Amino acid sequence: MTEDRNEATGSENVPSRQRKRFPGISSRAYEHPADRSALVALRKLSGFDTVFKALSALLPERSLRLLFLSDSVRVGDAQFAHLHTMLRDACYILDLEKVPTMYVTQDPRPNAMCIGLDEPIIVVTTGLVELLDEEEMRAVVGHEVGHALSGHAVYRTILLFLTSLAVKVAWIPLGNVAIMAIVTALREWFRKSELSADRAGLLVGQDTRASMRGLMKIAGGNHLHEMNVDAFLEQAKEYEEGGDLRDSVLKILNVLPRTHPFTTVRAAELKKWSESRDYQRIMDGHYPRREEDKDTSVTDSFRDSASHYADTVRNSKDPLMKLVGDIAGGAGDLGGKLRDRFTGGGNSGGNGNGGASTDGDDDGSGSGKGPVKD
Repeated sequence: MTEDRNEATGSENVPSRQRKRFPGISSRAYEHPADRSALVALRKLSGFDTVFKALSALLPERSLRLLFLSDSVRVGDAQFAHLHTMLRDACYILDLEKVPTMYVTQDPRPNAMCIGLDEPIIVVTTGLVELLDEEEMRAVVGHEVGHALSGHAVYRTILLFLTSLAVKVAWIPLGNVAIMAIVTALREWFRKSELSADRAGLLVGQDTRASMRGLMKIAGGNHLHEMNVDAFLEQAKEYEEGGDLRDSVLKILNVLPRTHPFTTVRAAELKKWSESRDYQRIMDGHYPRREEDKDTSVTDSFRDSASHYADTVRNSKDPLMKLVGDIAGGAGDLGGKLRDRFTGGGNSGGNGNGGASTDGDDDGSGSGKGPVKD
């Protein structure tokens, strides 16, 4: 599917270089299986949308819009025109009819978000604008448009509200527990939604290396001459495979407070998807259409999600995931495996039962540590 739309519809809506566009594309085309199954299940719940709309009276959405309008710079033809062009390009490529309002806000921390209940708005920080080059920024804008197309803005807004509320009621005995349980669940979903939006950013930018560079800069700053994409991806491999079962538990504890997956993990996930048959099919013009969304089966989505998790467990080099795979496969001497993997010990005179020996690489001394920094 070659881009050939240069007609009188307005060249301002045509990307600055030839890129494929995806008329009528459904967000299901790029959504991560875990993200998609969770959202489909929520949207299919009777009265779910009504409840969320009812919350709009409690959520400070109008306040947020007024805040950005009064204390940030609205992107348009007269302000940050290059970002406005990128935004229209991204909406054109993903066939999002209404272009969201976009703001640049003063904040040295590189960040971007898509929020709003009735209509999504996109906010990027000055730290991000100053950090990324044009192609890297294009992927980020596409990432946020992907959030808008998937309907993530509603859930992101509620997550922001509940996080703020949890702080305010932290002094009330047990008052914070229930809210934090919801926040934790929303964060788990949102981390998966970031993987989906990364894919949308790649569909918009259509430059895998630029997407990788952007994630690398978010992790290490504007020192591109000191960094290397392949070495950065090697870090992700070491993070996944290194350490013992104790490190696997620490990885889970480290990621729980975060709204975003670790950058090396995001880069590795995106690289894997960019080399997949699913990505190539989309680029060839074969993808789910929005007109088919009404026929989407919840069962099929959960089946896809279950299949994805099964493949993840089966192929993962993480010690915990390998142990889960062993348990699912009925491996023998479970007690011995748990003892050896928690203590880092080897097989001390196994009893000869099948599966009683442990692999040497399960006892590796890789640090698996990695910062908790957002």
